[in-house]
Amino acid sequence: MRWLVTGGAGYIGAHVVRALAGRGFEPVVIDDLSSGHAEFVPEGVPLVVGDVVDQDLVERTLRDWSVGGVVHLAGFKYAGVSVARPLHTYTQNVTGMVSLLAAAQAVGVDNFVFSSSASVYGTPKVELVTEETATGPESPYGETKLIGEWLLRDQARARPSLRQVALRYFNVVGSGAPEIYDTSPHNLFPLVIERLRAQGTPQINGDDYPTPDGTCVRDYVHVQDLAHSHAVAAAALAAGQALRPVYNLGSGLGLSVRQIMDAFARVTGLDFEPVIKPRRPGDPARIVAAADLAAADLDWRMRHSIDQMVASAWQAGPAAA
Repeated sequence: MRWLVTGGAGYIGAHVVRALAGRGFEPVVIDDLSSGHAEFVPEGVPLVVGDVVDQDLVERTLRDWSVGGVVHLAGFKYAGVSVARPLHTYTQNVTGMVSLLAAAQAVGVDNFVFSSSASVYGTPKVELVTEETATGPESPYGETKLIGEWLLRDQARARPSLRQVALRYFNVVGSGAPEIYDTSPHNLFPLVIERLRAQGTPQINGDDYPTPDGTCVRDYVHVQDLAHSHAVAAAALAAGQALRPVYNLGSGLGLSVRQIMDAFARVTGLDFEPVIKPRRPGDPARIVAAADLAAADLDWRMRHSIDQMVASAWQAGPAAA
């Protein structure tokens, strides 16, 4: 079966493409290359350069390649920037989702895996977030991800043949191949790597949070583990299995920003003391997810230690040598 991977030229998408191919699927990528990279797409995998908001393009792609399922990762994902660019965020993430679902209906594509986000929870009031934790997004980005889940759920009610699942995940790090790496200007790992390679000093935004070492605690998951469970979800849907509507993909434990810095020092052998900066507005002290449901249904587990996550990220990218 051919699967369309939207955003398949991006950091996460490129890993999902490889995971799908590893399970015997034939991936096809659509990506506008606004943040993706054509060179991330493996040789032999078709790449359609375009925007998922263009419903006609999506429909043609689904028909031309006889696609049987969609993994939807494309979108504008920067929560902080989305506050200043709400219209752009809603267009890319909500209008894009409507276009995909309409195209899938027109062509008869019945399998849909949606890349959602932990940002739908906002600032949780519980120690461990579960799929039953109340949602309360605090940015246009988080709102659009939650709306995307609603659209998918409502379309499945209206179209019973549509098998679908949404995967909520947290801080995705590491690399499964040296040539694929995180190029986000906002994520912690690439920021730390950029500073260290430039012989600079990474920074921590706030060390006075109510956590064991005063720095924010987050769920960090390896991109290869994440991609694996996307492919497992795709295979389950393709086999006609019923999945829950939503799964968390998290560690269940969490790591602090200080622990991440310590891991970078261990792995790289560089002795540095992070610069402490003021807190960033809106950063919750702790967000960690329980992933028991995904472990049971999607073969989800943490296969990489924090040092392995750091090492794979450090060894990837054009400046790794």
